[in-house]
Amino acid sequence: MTEFIFNGPKKTAGLTLVLAHGAGGPMDSPFMETIAEGVAKAGIRAARFEFPYMRRRRETGKGGAPDAGPVLMQSWREAIEELGRGERLVIGGKSMGGRIASMVADEAGVRGLVCLGYPFHPPGKPEQTRTRHLEVLRTPALILQGSRDPFGKPDEVAQYKLSRSIRLKWLEDGDHSFKPRVHSGRTEADNLGAAIADLVEFIEAL
Repeated sequence: MTEFIFNGPKKTAGLTLVLAHGAGGPMDSPFMETIAEGVAKAGIRAARFEFPYMRRRRETGKGGAPDAGPVLMQSWREAIEELGRGERLVIGGKSMGGRIASMVADEAGVRGLVCLGYPFHPPGKPEQTRTRHLEVLRTPALILQGSRDPFGKPDEVAQYKLSRSIRLKWLEDGDHSFKPRVHSGRTEADNLGAAIADLVEFIEAL
């Protein structure tokens, strides 16, 4: 059974936002906590879970590389099944968590997809794109991306052929976790607040 952390109303006729973590941080990282608690305050139920390798890290206290792609995808399928019908779910997550969600969204029949810092390519390797499946994505999607994200900056992403179902929004001067530089005049709280507002608006419109 998948273990979840829930935030927000226990009983709701609305949609549930299901989030998976990025490659390095667990489901209760400060970033994940802030996003989940933020949407919950707007009345949206949020659920978080961890991939097997992260659970092993938690249990053993040791490191370890992320699971292989098929294992990550199956973890998403199991989480969706345990939470009920796909049409009542919006799935996504931080970086890798959102990327894997985007790879199962269409088959799972979920209502929407949200990616918080999509890893369009490895840092410093813009030729190694991870966008082919995004060209034909049918699920309504929102990608929130920091404008300084080394995994995909505005001039790079503008060259990609992305599905019309994808809405892309940039967070000013944000890095991969949306944190801006001090001299930008913005704060991390500003960008996280903007990201939460965008998520709530997207989910409520589905």
